[in-house]
Amino acid sequence: MTVLPYFLGCPSWSDPAWRGDFYPEDARPAECLAHYAGMFNAVEGNTTFYARPAEHTVLRWAEVMPAGFRFAAKFPRDISHEGDLRQHLPLVAQFIELLAPLGPRVAPYWLQLPKTFGPGRLAELAAFLDALQVPVAVEVRHLAFFAKGEEERALNRLLHSRGVERICLDPRALFSCTSQAPRVLHAQAQKPRVPLRPAAFSQAPQVRFIGHPQVLANEPFLEPWVTKVAQWIEEGRTPYMFLHTADNRHAPALARHFHQRLMQRLPGLPALAERERHPEGEQLGLL
Repeated sequence: MTVLPYFLGCPSWSDPAWRGDFYPEDARPAECLAHYAGMFNAVEGNTTFYARPAEHTVLRWAEVMPAGFRFAAKFPRDISHEGDLRQHLPLVAQFIELLAPLGPRVAPYWLQLPKTFGPGRLAELAAFLDALQVPVAVEVRHLAFFAKGEEERALNRLLHSRGVERICLDPRALFSCTSQAPRVLHAQAQKPRVPLRPAAFSQAPQVRFIGHPQVLANEPFLEPWVTKVAQWIEEGRTPYMFLHTADNRHAPALARHFHQRLMQRLPGLPALAERERHPEGEQLGLL
């Protein structure tokens, strides 16, 4: 794994569509993780939102993940999406204990809140965050938190005062796509269309970029992030940048493309490890 001054990755380290391309066709799960971690140094923990891993699975991850790797594990949805957050603190403790074998590689934990979680629940969020003893980043989706009013300022004050990052979701490139391809339409129906809110409330800003399926079409949306991530690095921060595409088939290629653009902005930035296989289908698909 290349040592970088920031963390770069995809929504997962394994996707059936990557077999025969990003990693060998016959790669086992642990081999997929090893291959991924040889190129990227971080991954979104989307899988933990839907299901908790088995203990033996976490132990396998611990054996494969390099020490400098970061796993942004999402709190399971029964914690973030069901009832009062404060009532789920025992479940939080169990989840943190489950991932304990990964040590500091789980940083930060992600709390992805539903669009129904609004300003009236900020006191609940504050109490929940104050009870935690691990690094946390929060993603909100209620439109009041994007209205540039007192409710959004209250959220930002709450997070900033605790050094908790506000995860920035950037879906603009996805929604700029006019393709009628099912995977694009599905992604557009599922992803929240929220305004851009880049934030740096701590030393580790968090960005989720949802890309257009054509690589060049992402340039107007990626270029500001190249500048912003470079600025954060120059300030001594360690940003996290995760790149998606409609069905994530081309997420690794888009992540590599972002890094190449960042290398142009920051001379001396190390290149990512070369891929072992370079089939013709490596480039981002065209629609």
